Amino acid sequence: MPTEALPARGAPTRHPAASRRILRLALGTALSMWFSQAIAWPLSFISPVLTLLILALPLPAPKLKQGITFILALVAPLFLGMALLPFLQYSRWAGILLLALGLFYSFYFTAKGGSAALGAFMTVGLTLIVTIGSVSPSSVYPLLQGLATAAFFGLVFVWIAHAFLPDLPPEASLAASPAKAPSPPPPPVLADARRAAFRALIVVLPMALIFLFMSASTSYTVVMIKVASMGQQASADDSRKMGRSLLESTIWGGVGAILGWYLMSIWPSLLLYTLLIALAALIYGRGMFSGPALHPKFSMWMYAFLTMIVILAPALISGPGSGGAGAAFWTRLFLFALIAIYGTAAVAVFDAFWPRREHREAPE
Repeated sequence: MPTEALPARGAPTRHPAASRRILRLALGTALSMWFSQAIAWPLSFISPVLTLLILALPLPAPKLKQGITFILALVAPLFLGMALLPFLQYSRWAGILLLALGLFYSFYFTAKGGSAALGAFMTVGLTLIVTIGSVSPSSVYPLLQGLATAAFFGLVFVWIAHAFLPDLPPEASLAASPAKAPSPPPPPVLADARRAAFRALIVVLPMALIFLFMSASTSYTVVMIKVASMGQQASADDSRKMGRSLLESTIWGGVGAILGWYLMSIWPSLLLYTLLIALAALIYGRGMFSGPALHPKFSMWMYAFLTMIVILAPALISGPGSGGAGAAFWTRLFLFALIAIYGTAAVAVFDAFWPRREHREAPE
């Protein structure tokens, strides 16, 4: 009996497509982090976050038109938010209503099957410009410039990662997985999509309003990114799994950030920082990709990696050896834990008052 094609017992092999995507995620995110930290522009950590969000999708390299769409998806809500600023200053409740409508659309776009990366870009852009611009209008244009620059270079490193690690040819993927690939899931029913979007709005809007009325909201940019990503997570995940996924992603992201913080405190080095991000991508990526498709817990591990970056990166910009940076790091970690607990409780309350109903209506 031939045994050449049989794998060694006890040594399961990972699908080549999944291995390639994990390596690509590590390469692109680490290089994006290295470049943004070397240039040291404000909000430099956003560039690797955007690289992460795009490389986390099991899609081919975006073409130039798609890349422009990604950038516009982040920048366009900034201009929309700028249009809301006069309402928030002179007619606050009208501005809050318009903000709620804008957030609902960004969540509904994802819930009905739209790109998760585009939905995340829209949510982040809208929440940042409103909560920061309403308190410090002079910060709007630097924020707009910083986010546009971060989006551009984040996309550049997506292309670089795809250039070094292109997708495997179809015949290689099929040879590694001769079984028939699972059919894509059916499009969501629009009633379920509207419910998921409204649930995400209920989770995010109160947090956005808190930061909107806080005079120090400009110092909580990173926290708002976490709140926005939490809303996208709430609109994409199933109700029963969302609360657990939110807590787990915050815990595992926080563990990675703590380990990275202590290692960087021992040897503050851009090289070590880059290698830590690459290692984190390899670890978190194993929970994101499985076989030719995504892992069942893809959302949790992706947001865990994002949480690690947005906790760790801003503190390291100030220097891991400074006391102020250490206090800010632990304060941010504590806020993220509170936000995760709040999000879990909000979803539980929402599901208690508005349980999901089974129906058979065909999607439009």
